[in-house]
Amino acid sequence: MTTRISLWSGPRNVSTAVMYAFRSRVDTTVVDEPLLGHYLRATGVHQPARDAVLATFDLDGDRVVRDRMLGDWPTPVVMFKNMAHHLVDLDDTFLDELHNVVLTRDPRHMLPSLARGIPDPQVFETGLPNQVALVRRELADGRDPIVVETATLLADPPGILAEVCRRCGIPWEPAMLSWPAGPTPEDGPWGDFWYASVRRSTGFGPPRTSTPELPVHLADLLDACLPLYDEVVAHAIGR
Repeated sequence: MTTRISLWSGPRNVSTAVMYAFRSRVDTTVVDEPLLGHYLRATGVHQPARDAVLATFDLDGDRVVRDRMLGDWPTPVVMFKNMAHHLVDLDDTFLDELHNVVLTRDPRHMLPSLARGIPDPQVFETGLPNQVALVRRELADGRDPIVVETATLLADPPGILAEVCRRCGIPWEPAMLSWPAGPTPEDGPWGDFWYASVRRSTGFGPPRTSTPELPVHLADLLDACLPLYDEVVAHAIGR
C-alpha cells in the first residue's frame, strides 16, 4: 500500500526544502505542485511561469487527484508538495486518503518575501484561509492535525521531521537532512523564479532572527492574516 503525503504549504514557507528532504529518502517519489495548473485555470490568477504551466500541466483538477494523487506510484511513499490555496473547486473527500501536513509561517516573515514576487498579494494567495479549513476539517473528523511551523522546523529539522514521519507512519531517515545543491528534475517550471535560494542550499538553514520590514501597503493584509495564522499554529508540532 502506498503512503500518500500531501504538504499543504503557504508560499515562501520553505516548502521546496521540505520537498528536497523527502526526495532524499530511498523510498519516496516527490511531485511539485500538481494542482497548480488547475488553480491557475480556475482562478485566472497571474503569477510567474503561468504560461508554461498552462501549456504543460493537466488543468483538470479532478483528473489530477484521481490519476496522480490517488494513482499508482512505483515507490512505497509519494509526497506531493502542494500550496494550500490550490485547493479550490474540488471535492475534498480525497483528503481522507492522504496524510495531510500543513506547513505554515508567521505572516510577518512570509509577506515581505511573497511581495517580492507578487507585489500586491491577496489573503487567499497566502494559503492561510485554506490552512485554517484543513485544520478544522482534521479536527472535525477526530484527527490530530499535522502542522509544521517554519521557524520551529528550521530550529530543529531532525526533531520536527522525525515527528512528521512518525505521524505519517513512515520511518525517519537522517538522509532527509541534506541534499545536493542545484535544481532537481521534479522542480516545476516556476523554479527559476522562486527556487534560487534553496537550489544553492544543501540542507535546512537557521531560522531568521529578525523581522523584515513590511511594505506599508500590506499592513491591512497582515491584520487579516494574523488571526488565521494563530489558529493554525496553535496545533504545530513542538509549539
